[in-house]
Amino acid sequence: MDIECVVVGAGVVGLATARALAQAGVEVLVVEQAAMIGSGTSSRSSEVIHAGIYYPANSLKAKLCVQGKHLLYEYCQANGVAHARLGKLVVATNEEEKGTLAGIIEKARANGVDDMQWLDQAQAQALEPALRCTAALLSPSSGIVDSHGLMLAYQGDAENAGAQCVFHSPLIHARVLQPEGFEVSFGGSDPITLSCKMLVNAAGLNAPMLANRIEGLDPKFVPQAYMCKGSYFSLQGKAPFRHLIYPVPQRAGLGVHLTLDLGGQAKFGPDTQWITEENYDIDPSRGDSFYEAVRRYWPELRDGALQPDYTGIRPKISGPDEPAADFMISDASHHHINGLVNLFGIESPGITSSLALALHVKSALLDGR
Repeated sequence: MDIECVVVGAGVVGLATARALAQAGVEVLVVEQAAMIGSGTSSRSSEVIHAGIYYPANSLKAKLCVQGKHLLYEYCQANGVAHARLGKLVVATNEEEKGTLAGIIEKARANGVDDMQWLDQAQAQALEPALRCTAALLSPSSGIVDSHGLMLAYQGDAENAGAQCVFHSPLIHARVLQPEGFEVSFGGSDPITLSCKMLVNAAGLNAPMLANRIEGLDPKFVPQAYMCKGSYFSLQGKAPFRHLIYPVPQRAGLGVHLTLDLGGQAKFGPDTQWITEENYDIDPSRGDSFYEAVRRYWPELRDGALQPDYTGIRPKISGPDEPAADFMISDASHHHINGLVNLFGIESPGITSSLALALHVKSALLDGR
């Protein structure tokens, strides 16, 4: 074999996985089609450290988010990655939504999130005087992280443990070898074909497409890919909030929420727009609907205060009329090919779960070998 393991994709999960494998003594090559780390989904998010509140009990999203949250706070603290445990308010703006909060707190407890606090209207507004709501939940363990700083730290750890990162190298084709291993071919200005014992597909939006390029993998083990675009708008001026503010969740996402970056700048989003081709253009007119959504919990938002900022695309494996799919970690227990792990549908809470996802992949590849 030319190399022990190839990780395809230098986003937050690919880098975390490369780090975990390299630190376990595996020879790792990370290949990325773009010119730099984290230029796709990983750098186009809310940068929120999620508590693990909303996900179905016993789902991978629930388990890996709760585990990953603890690991991530510890990692950021130990490695000087900028972050802040701001806390989050999930707000109800009418009596129907108030009833929904009770279900959310029960779901959180089922997931092992036991620090949620119920706030009545007066308690919530004492915390955030500009907020309008009928009740709220406080999630003290929600926060924010410098996602690029985090990825740089993962990359540094991986490289210090012997991993290499190669850019401008899109995966063209892969083939399952017998009795084990893979032949992988990459394009770019310096095309290369090499053999490896282990192959991790952490290509985000492109993961299903690349899995279909693996000769010897039955297509029935590759889910249908969907793309759900979200636009973010930033607030001109200073926001009167110290916590993250989330409305009661909507079907495709968590609603138009307010997050703060590490400099205190507020942004709103993402909204939900199902698309068929990858593009990151932002339509300023989409901001029109943000005003109504935000004013449900912040009525003082003034006209013209929102400016188009950026967009991101959720790598979905469920369509617009289907329930949200769980993370899919497709390993040998699923497709019966030793040494292959495909990561599908790694949307939010992917950043929060990144260290836990990496441990899961490492275990799938190395346990019992």
